[in-house]
Amino acid sequence: MSDICALHHAGLLVSDLARARSFYEIVLGLPRYPNRPDLPYPGEWYDLGGGQQLHLMQLPNPDAGSIRPEHGGRDRHLALAVTNMDALKSRLDAAGIPYTASQSGRAALFCRDPDANTLEFVEVG
Repeated sequence: MSDICALHHAGLLVSDLARARSFYEIVLGLPRYPNRPDLPYPGEWYDLGGGQQLHLMQLPNPDAGSIRPEHGGRDRHLALAVTNMDALKSRLDAAGIPYTASQSGRAALFCRDPDANTLEFVEVG
């Protein structure tokens, strides 16, 4: 049996922290985690609940310029649980963020942040 019990955090590379913060805070509504240590690069941490976090790191992207699949479900991605998919769709639509429905038939959708990081949103009851 594994000693791994949960996802603690996921880290994403961003090229423009202000632009990324606008997406994650205003469009997605994520709350900032207040205790980010003083690291040698710009970044922001978000509280996802249950002790889980999302870390944004403004660092050079070694994959910049790589060709990414059109559908986010076929790309590396971070999946986040949402309780109201319609509200999320409304916020994405209002911000002009394109998204695609999951091809599995589940109540899920995929979009990309301003740095082409893929996010999956899965509706949970």
